Amino acid sequence: MTLRLTNTLTRRVEPFEPLQPGRVSIYCCGVTVYDLCHLGHARSYIAWDVLRRYLLWRGYAVTFVQNYTDIDDKILKRAAREGSSMEVVSARNIEAFEADMARLNILPADRMPRATRSLEAIRSLIQELEAKGAAYSADGDVYFAVMRHSGYGKLSGRDLAEQQDNAAGRVADAEEARKQHPFDFALWKGAKPGEPCFPSPWGPGRPGWHIECSAMVREELGDTIDIHLGGADLIFPHHENEIAQSEAATGRELARYWLHNGMVNVGGEKMSKSLGNFTTIRALLDSGVSPMTLRLFTLQAHYRKPLDFTAEALEAAASGWDGLNAALRLGSGTKAAPHAPPQTGLQAGPQAEPADPAALAPVTPAPHATDPASLPADLAALHRRFIAAMDDDLNTAAALAVLFELARPLRGLAHRLERGDAAAAQELESPPLASRSRLLQELAAVLGLRPEQPASAVQARGTGDTAALEARITARIEARRSAKAARDFATADRIRAELQAEGIELIDRPGGVTDWLRH
Repeated sequence: MTLRLTNTLTRRVEPFEPLQPGRVSIYCCGVTVYDLCHLGHARSYIAWDVLRRYLLWRGYAVTFVQNYTDIDDKILKRAAREGSSMEVVSARNIEAFEADMARLNILPADRMPRATRSLEAIRSLIQELEAKGAAYSADGDVYFAVMRHSGYGKLSGRDLAEQQDNAAGRVADAEEARKQHPFDFALWKGAKPGEPCFPSPWGPGRPGWHIECSAMVREELGDTIDIHLGGADLIFPHHENEIAQSEAATGRELARYWLHNGMVNVGGEKMSKSLGNFTTIRALLDSGVSPMTLRLFTLQAHYRKPLDFTAEALEAAASGWDGLNAALRLGSGTKAAPHAPPQTGLQAGPQAEPADPAALAPVTPAPHATDPASLPADLAALHRRFIAAMDDDLNTAAALAVLFELARPLRGLAHRLERGDAAAAQELESPPLASRSRLLQELAAVLGLRPEQPASAVQARGTGDTAALEARITARIEARRSAKAARDFATADRIRAELQAEGIELIDRPGGVTDWLRH
């Protein structure tokens, strides 16, 4: 069976055929490093980590590039607010990103270029576009001329003429007045007073967001790549503009397959920092949710579909991981032990002991370590089912079902071992169970699931202390709600910041409800 993927560009599920047999080039849009990553980022990077792991397991040589956007308006605003610099903010959040990804068992990219280290490639690409008449300069800025690219809109399905009609009558600002077309976008931005800037043929300034990725794709992987990845929110304008720039410069297709993951929703709304309904990966994990519970939670939904984030769904994932983890730990030679479900909402969860850095190193799955022909008939059938699920546009929910079926007798064995049943250890050595255990370990690694030690329970706080804490936080939340109702946003922001300094993260949900996590 052939791997089939949903290509956003063609709006079809297509057989995957790489440019070079046996080799796959992948570019994944990375983070803008102005803050900690949230659950939406986790969902995206877990999905693409699974794609990469599966391709490796199927024997492909994969080159995976993921960038850092380390110069951006958001980074500059954060630096100004902190009284620091763009470099300090970026370095801190790159370090935090790498630590969070390691906890989630996400393989590090083969290359992780940064915009500020790719300036020569960026300037060169802009000059090529200008020489071809696809870009023009105006008062220190450089814009891409969208009307010069006949294919503009092919990824998102947007029609330029229709968009222009919809925008008719709007008041143009100074930047709009410099453009030849309302939807032309900046490739280079002239320097503003007090902002970091870099030299260029058009004067000091900095690159636009879209041109950064086009330049880094070409610099790292060439003119045409196999797969380009990102969240659905990047389809327009970011990926649409990437295509326009790159293809106008090279005359070649930028990527053959465009894959996009669905968003994480909270109460029916997209999780985002701008809406204030997000929770960071770090806060969630530090609140007592285990990394593999979070990974399992995201893989239960198809990568293209929205993922609804609720305490109930997270608790269900923790319950499922409890049994699967017991079976995996049995096979890894570690005695199985209970795994506590996460504490969410108005409860504080147990915190895990600091992890051994060596234990955080992701393990790349070996290409088909198990020969299906060597397996008993029932295990060979499960092996085929796993491949069929993953070949079906990475149907991780169906692949997880195979893992749970493999784990069922092993889970029972683990529970017997916990009760001190001496015969259970001998049964584990039997060829059928040993083969089952090895296959479970192998397929779990393809999904990036690894056995976890149970979280170390911290000493329980007194009931009175917990009640007092909840009462105080509830009062602060009410005070913040009142401030927001009175449009006193400065006070509302101050209350959030004060609680955050105490390790309390607020999660605003639709309908005026605010939950909190302690980390």
